[in-house]
Amino acid sequence: MKWLHKDLLDVSQLSRAEVMAIFETAGRFQELQQRPVKKVPTLKGRSVILFFAEPSTRTKTSFDVAGKRLSADTFSLAKSSSSLTKGETLKDTALTLQAMAPDAIVLRHWCSGAARFLARRVECSVINAGDGRHAHPTQALLDSFTLHQEWGELAGKTILILGDIAHSRVARSNVLLLNMLGARVRLCAPRTLLPPQVRSWPATVYSDLSEAVRGVDAVMCLRLQLERQQDGLLPDLREYARTYGLGPRHVELARPEVKILHPGPMNRGVEISSGLADCADSLILDQVASGVVVRMALLFLYMTRKGE
Repeated sequence: MKWLHKDLLDVSQLSRAEVMAIFETAGRFQELQQRPVKKVPTLKGRSVILFFAEPSTRTKTSFDVAGKRLSADTFSLAKSSSSLTKGETLKDTALTLQAMAPDAIVLRHWCSGAARFLARRVECSVINAGDGRHAHPTQALLDSFTLHQEWGELAGKTILILGDIAHSRVARSNVLLLNMLGARVRLCAPRTLLPPQVRSWPATVYSDLSEAVRGVDAVMCLRLQLERQQDGLLPDLREYARTYGLGPRHVELARPEVKILHPGPMNRGVEISSGLADCADSLILDQVASGVVVRMALLFLYMTRKGE
């Protein structure tokens, strides 16, 4: 497939055929992970700037590994070491980065819309690694890729997204992508952790976890941002864990061999019981492995595109 997109800002930009092309490319890169030397010269001589204005371990490391395995030169820039701490605007940072002539910029930023803002001001590809509460397209792609590898097809499957929906860019991107791939999506959270317009989302909303989990094929737990208790949105973490923490009694209500996912980092014993996180049907570490090959696929497609 001829790749025409300059930037990846959200999954809504992609067609189903393009998503499957990403999955196919990622599948080819999986074989590379089994080799003694996990490196190919595909992007030799090209450069990627990893601009993370928010803390990140998994996403940043995953992109770094992905770039290096394709032989690209990767350069990391964090907020603490950037001129943003000195009052520089994102516009001036964008122009500075553009002057360095990178082939791609991977951006994580606390402000919704930051990736689009940057993409309009630079000539290279911009890949959104999470912007505010807006979107996290690469996480959604790796989540669906993980399930695609497990099932072969997502159409007709029922997937529950559980936890802090209101503040989750992961939830927003996953709802869009899972619907595109034909899955039925359920959401479950306390009312204070649901976004105001959630009833307009293409998903069924539940407040009772026992009802929400009944008959589902997979449960995707979201990280509970512990500062929400300080914001007064949660009365008590222990109460949240008792009411909305995924445990063995909930899995018994789901379909046999229900798959467990979590984008990380996990709060064990709060969002999910430790036993479920480590069980045979947990795909949490598979998600990490998928993250590398999916991001390899994205760097390859966006940095070798012929659509300029």
